[in-house]
Amino acid sequence: MNNRLHYFLVFIVGFAIYFCIDTNLFSSIQKEVTLLTLSKAIGHIVAYSITLIPLFITVAILQKSYLNILEKLGISKSLSIGIAYAFLATLPMLTAYSIKFNLNKELSFDTIIINTISSAFFEEIIYRAFLFGMLYRFTLLGFLPSVFLGSLLFGIAHLYQSTNINELVGIFLLTFIGSVLFAWIYSEWKFNLWTAIFLHCLMNFYWLIFDVDTNALGETYANIFRFLTVFLAIFGTIIYKQKKKVPFEIKRKTWWMKSKNYSYSLAEHRHYNCRKPKKEIAKTLHGNNRQDFLFGLQQKLKSYQFFQRNIKACDKKIE
Repeated sequence: MNNRLHYFLVFIVGFAIYFCIDTNLFSSIQKEVTLLTLSKAIGHIVAYSITLIPLFITVAILQKSYLNILEKLGISKSLSIGIAYAFLATLPMLTAYSIKFNLNKELSFDTIIINTISSAFFEEIIYRAFLFGMLYRFTLLGFLPSVFLGSLLFGIAHLYQSTNINELVGIFLLTFIGSVLFAWIYSEWKFNLWTAIFLHCLMNFYWLIFDVDTNALGETYANIFRFLTVFLAIFGTIIYKQKKKVPFEIKRKTWWMKSKNYSYSLAEHRHYNCRKPKKEIAKTLHGNNRQDFLFGLQQKLKSYQFFQRNIKACDKKIE
């Protein structure tokens, strides 16, 4: 079977298995764990953790390794960068909502955890790291076709918040666009999922604790500062990358399909102090795909990973 076809088949089957398990077992697992622990938050986290197992297995199969699942999802990246970026971007919401709205004193600890930390963390894994990331990062699909499925399902998943048709349309469009934004941020911050997780989390958190609205749509005042936060998130990313002279991941060449010539893509990530032009570097990265050479590289990679694991084990023992 063609490798590309095999990849998409495994991707579809893996997500289908997850979807079936989530649809049929999530509520019952959450209920049982909640009764056992007397905590809805723990029930929510455990239910998500169990139902997401098929997605983790799918990532391992697609990447042919169980050792770097977190890396391929973007969870092994810098946590501090994600927190700092999200906090600065959401300052308009925090400031404006604290002035305009009262604190929601009826919120329970479980409600806060479920609707902010837990939801943001697991939703970003499903919709950004898996549905978007596994397609965009590891296939030739560009940004737009890769982001469409995850954003569509993300929008549909939030339609429970209302029964009014006009509100449903607004909620769907808002969450669909929000999903595209989170995917763009995930991509431009070197696939650091924590940037999207904490931005998602803090936006939900401020919306919830200040009792802004009962659904994701909101009214004019609330949306002005939500859109200002979105503007800061985008503008801040652009300024940071331009200042650091880091090439943009999402551009015209990667909107629909990515080039098969990976040497040029790799050359774009050269250090900004490098004097050699991109074209010259790309030539040195062009391979002949000889199977014996590829096998040798695979052996070198496995050796490197083996020694890295041993070094980490040694450091942990010393500590």
